[in-house]
Amino acid sequence: MAKYTQEDIKRIVEEENVKYIRLQFTDILGTIKNVEIPVSQLEKALDNKMMFDGSSIEGFVRIEESDMYLYPDLNTFVVFPWTSEKGKVARFICDIYNPDGTPFDGDPRANLKRILKEMEDLGFSNFNLGPEPEFFLFKLDAKGEPTLELNDKGGYFDLAPTDLGENCRRDIVLELEEMGFEVEASHHEVAPGQHEIDFKYADAITACDDIQTFKLVVKTIARKHGLHATFMPKPLFGVNGSGMHCNLSLFKDGVNAFYDQTGDLELSETARQFIAGIIKHAPNFTAVTNPTVNSYKRLVPGYEAPCYVAWSARNRSPLIRIPASRGISTRVEVRSVDPAANPYLAMAVLLKAGLDGIKNNLEAPKPIDRNIYVMNKEERLAAGIVDLPSTLAAALDNLKSDEIIQSALGEHLLEHFIEAKEIEWDMFRTQVHPWERDQYLTQY
Repeated sequence: MAKYTQEDIKRIVEEENVKYIRLQFTDILGTIKNVEIPVSQLEKALDNKMMFDGSSIEGFVRIEESDMYLYPDLNTFVVFPWTSEKGKVARFICDIYNPDGTPFDGDPRANLKRILKEMEDLGFSNFNLGPEPEFFLFKLDAKGEPTLELNDKGGYFDLAPTDLGENCRRDIVLELEEMGFEVEASHHEVAPGQHEIDFKYADAITACDDIQTFKLVVKTIARKHGLHATFMPKPLFGVNGSGMHCNLSLFKDGVNAFYDQTGDLELSETARQFIAGIIKHAPNFTAVTNPTVNSYKRLVPGYEAPCYVAWSARNRSPLIRIPASRGISTRVEVRSVDPAANPYLAMAVLLKAGLDGIKNNLEAPKPIDRNIYVMNKEERLAAGIVDLPSTLAAALDNLKSDEIIQSALGEHLLEHFIEAKEIEWDMFRTQVHPWERDQYLTQY
């Protein structure tokens, strides 16, 4: 992450002919919001004096307590390279503060900082995240609205002309690199129209900021190519859904706390305790890491997405995989998370679960090196493998049962998250879907 002073920012704004500044933040559902100001108001923004109406944002505050302040994080300053040379647009990612100068409890970014403080109190210096977000590209119709027509028929690692999204994906990578991203790989994914771009790991706050920026860039550049990019977990039946595998590691004084050259699989006791915490709480944090009705259409057998709570260093069917790299690259890959998740909330619950394992010296179960998809229910039960929730409603019930995961969100976020998601489930539950008419209209 670049380190900027106010003077640096003022200089860049002048050199780059920046005319507008977006003050961005993320609501409880993970949606990027922004207040755009002319560059003449930059000084006021840098002095943390920009106010907005918090009552209009999902999960924030009631109308009688609506005044909130935007505190720009100077190190998130970036000029959007695709904006006009006649007057460019730049942005800051902001934290939300109350009028009395205290951090707002409903700010997902501030909440993650709170859990990171708990990590530091345990003696760790860094929680790193390497995300692998996947997305689909659909064609736009004549009115610029998304269709369900894919722009290619490619498969895993295919090239043009089969992968017609290659030029779009390349332009996305170029824009990301111009904005300071270190892109490690970009490729076509398993399903037609599905793509993945991986960027270098970073500390959790920076990585979550990067995820939000990444989504904005992908959608913006896709539209320039006449395409609609979606991070919906399962837009099409019968093909793989989109995940966002999260590679996690804890560091202590610059040393990877998950690595132990003498340990079994070269994993430290800390890594195994972290894994144990994730496994213990997985059914209960799934409402946060997989937060939509549609998320649970992805978490089914047969499409590479995990639906069973287990871990392994050798196969890809469990919830947790340990990639082969060791040393500084030793990490725990949680494979259930999808890109609809609010990244700040997802990292808060994953970190809290892992820290619970470390605090309480939890013991990880034996790794499962068989393909879990071919095991029957009795075999899974005998191996201690439980299922992830199969619906958003079940996941919310699980969340309500786990005080540790609830505390990872805090009272304000928890209350508003559950309220929003119960409304979402009820809307889905009471809707009559085309499948029901196809099945029952003539049968009964």
